[in-house]
Amino acid sequence: MSDQPYYKHHVFFCMNQRDDGRNSCGDHGAEVAQKHAKKRCKELDMYGQGEVRINQAGCLNRCEEGPLLVIYPEGTWYTYVDTADIDEIIDSHLVNGQVVERLKI
Repeated sequence: MSDQPYYKHHVFFCMNQRDDGRNSCGDHGAEVAQKHAKKRCKELDMYGQGEVRINQAGCLNRCEEGPLLVIYPEGTWYTYVDTADIDEIIDSHLVNGQVVERLKI
């Protein structure tokens, strides 16, 4: 068994869609953002074992701060508005190891 993590970064996008009218990440472009991040990481050839994994998640219980994603193993939480924000998170955090302070929650 290896001491190395299977993924360098594991990214979870909250995809929650509430039925009761309360704010939820699914109401604010979570699906588009997650698909964009997955495609972009593949284009950068940094997707898969030893690199990055982009996943959908159910409710992460922070929808009032969303839409949001969390990157492990660091446990860094981000919000975003559009795919430009997703690109900034990928370029800064996943590629260069620098937290995007303006998007951190």
